[in-house]
Amino acid sequence: MKGDNMNTQHNSDTGVAVSRREALWRGLLGAAGLWLADSWGLSALAALPSPKATNAKARSVIQIWLWGGASHIDTFDPKTDAGRDYCGPLDKAVETNVTGIRISDQLPLLAKHADKYSLVRSMTHGNNQHETASYMVQSARQAGERLVYPSMGAVVSLFKGYNAGYKGLLPPYIVLTEPQGRFSEAGFLGSRFKPFATGGDPNAQRFEVEGVVARGISDDRQKDRRDLLRQLNALNHAAPGDPALAASQQSEKQAYDLIMGDAGKVFDLSQEKSDVRDNYGRNRFGQSCLVARRLVERGVPYVTVNYNGWDTHRQHFETMRRKLPELDKGLSALLQDLHDRGLLASTIIWCCGEFGRTPKVQWEAPWNGGRGHYGNVFSALVAGGGFKGGQVVGASSAKGEEVKDRPVYPVDLIGSMYDLLGINGDGKLPHPLGLPATVLASSGEGVPMGGRLKEIM
Repeated sequence: MKGDNMNTQHNSDTGVAVSRREALWRGLLGAAGLWLADSWGLSALAALPSPKATNAKARSVIQIWLWGGASHIDTFDPKTDAGRDYCGPLDKAVETNVTGIRISDQLPLLAKHADKYSLVRSMTHGNNQHETASYMVQSARQAGERLVYPSMGAVVSLFKGYNAGYKGLLPPYIVLTEPQGRFSEAGFLGSRFKPFATGGDPNAQRFEVEGVVARGISDDRQKDRRDLLRQLNALNHAAPGDPALAASQQSEKQAYDLIMGDAGKVFDLSQEKSDVRDNYGRNRFGQSCLVARRLVERGVPYVTVNYNGWDTHRQHFETMRRKLPELDKGLSALLQDLHDRGLLASTIIWCCGEFGRTPKVQWEAPWNGGRGHYGNVFSALVAGGGFKGGQVVGASSAKGEEVKDRPVYPVDLIGSMYDLLGINGDGKLPHPLGLPATVLASSGEGVPMGGRLKEIM
């Protein structure tokens, strides 16, 4: 194995040469190994730009992604006077603990925590397609541009993870539990910046995290497998002290530390008290929120809870009767738990989907009381990390059909979060072909802007 051509292969995602050992180890470790291999310094990240983080108030982000697009009228922007064709049976609002702010009466627990969050009721981008709208909301870029930009999660994993001295075995960008799948979250940054999707169900008796917890394999059996593998590894025995093999052994050790050590235990919810788990709700979403809290406690910079089921073209109200109580319980418990642990001040929570739903209900067949895609106006909830609570930004019209006051575009929301994280919006992103790219678009690039959310920062 002499010469660079024998020891390296080309990574088409990034244009960086990857050692054969790294390629082998990535194959052995699977999804979790993509992070582990990089974290051991086997990739050429030294050339990436240094973060310009100054006066950062936030250290971590928890993104509650309402996959499919949630109705603003049925959640955070109720229009109780609009009539049946707009409200359907969900025509009541509840007062919150902040005078003048009302939300859906299906969210009574969140109503008790309005002092901890603010509502943006004038989100807009005008796009009604899942893939392009998801890209716009999570990257703050326009669909159809020449470059495919990374999502906010990938950018944070770069500036607050890889290139900020992030330590530990846990990936800096984690999705609970399934990939979002609407677009490439890593964009031109390449595969190492894709999120680690856990898979599994945190509400199951055993949370089977991809690459960490194997189905039907006990910890004791996993240890026996490791010991047998070491006994059969004739190459290590034949060449003790070889630098390449020593690096491989170190990689193996850290991989097993993730699988069986303290790092992997972050996913073990049996360590939580039963009443804490009950507070979050004994369902996939609620327990995912609890895992998200445990992850930011361990310093993970970016966690997404991918909460699907909001694409309610048919029988919308029946679905809302099921999902709104889950959202209410899980999100309110997360807010309170972070607050009680002193973590809310340093953790941003943002909750929204790619768009809203049509304000006017589609009663006719085959929709039977459904709501379609609606990017003209929708709502977002933000909390923590420097965002003030108990505020409302912007307003929609009387029937929730258009922005009435203070339009807020994705770049305004994401730019505000970058500011709180200490990430320079004008900072350069590393493009594999050396093309010029910045964290956020400038005013001359044609991206609609309304301005940062200074009123709540």
